[in-house]
Amino acid sequence: MLELTSENACFGGVQKSYTHHSEEIGLPMRFSVFLPPQAQEGNVPALFCLAGLTCTEETFMIKAGAQRIAAQQGLMLIAPDTSPRDAKLPGEADSWDFGVGAGFYLDATEAPWNKHYRMYSYVLELYDLIVRKFPVLPYGIGITGHSMGGHGALVLALRNPALFKTVSAFAPICAPSQCPWGVKAFSAYLGSEKESWQQYDASALMEQRHAPFPSGILIDQGLSDKFLLDQLFPQAFEAACKKAQQPLELRRHADYDHGYYFISTFVEEHIRFHHRNLGGIAR
Repeated sequence: MLELTSENACFGGVQKSYTHHSEEIGLPMRFSVFLPPQAQEGNVPALFCLAGLTCTEETFMIKAGAQRIAAQQGLMLIAPDTSPRDAKLPGEADSWDFGVGAGFYLDATEAPWNKHYRMYSYVLELYDLIVRKFPVLPYGIGITGHSMGGHGALVLALRNPALFKTVSAFAPICAPSQCPWGVKAFSAYLGSEKESWQQYDASALMEQRHAPFPSGILIDQGLSDKFLLDQLFPQAFEAACKKAQQPLELRRHADYDHGYYFISTFVEEHIRFHHRNLGGIAR
């Protein structure tokens, strides 16, 4: 059952927040939706927007500045939370890059995390809920994300290309099995068997595929991002795309860092990219 927790007029559409009980998580979960004005007249294409470490279902909606162009284009935006809340597991709130706010969009297999930390399956559960309850074109859904959310967007798209027709990312964690953030999270959530990590590593997944997104993948990366060298590894995903013959537009921007000023600068181009490739009429 959906519980509407807030509703605000926004660029002729409406910004809404909800809570619901998640079967996958086993706890209440929160998500937010921007309904463009065109949704009052019929079904519209939609874009899942996955946020990064420490963020919530509100972060992208408040900081990215995406609603204005989404309203113009007639594109619904959906933002899930980044982890379970109130699981009350020992240590889940001890660090900013693991546990609460850091679900890494995977299904944990190690106790005690495997009971509630199932964010990969949760996004798919939310996808089904959105298709059933909201005016969305069921074959017109894309996905994007930032940092940890960029990792999630790439992984979910590569593993579910029949569901997510388009994919883009801002400063994604491209090879989490090779970076400190990913190694910390994967070790605890998935255990020490590194073979199992590959199913949540976008670069490893892309190497096993052949041009899964013919219309291309769009990634923006700031060159003044303090996490670029140690955590993000866009060059690994770039090499994997070349091997897979996957069209990739990886745009590197001087001076831009990892934050939402960077995202808000380029979000319009991402909205247009998804709308165009989901079959929308360019405006």
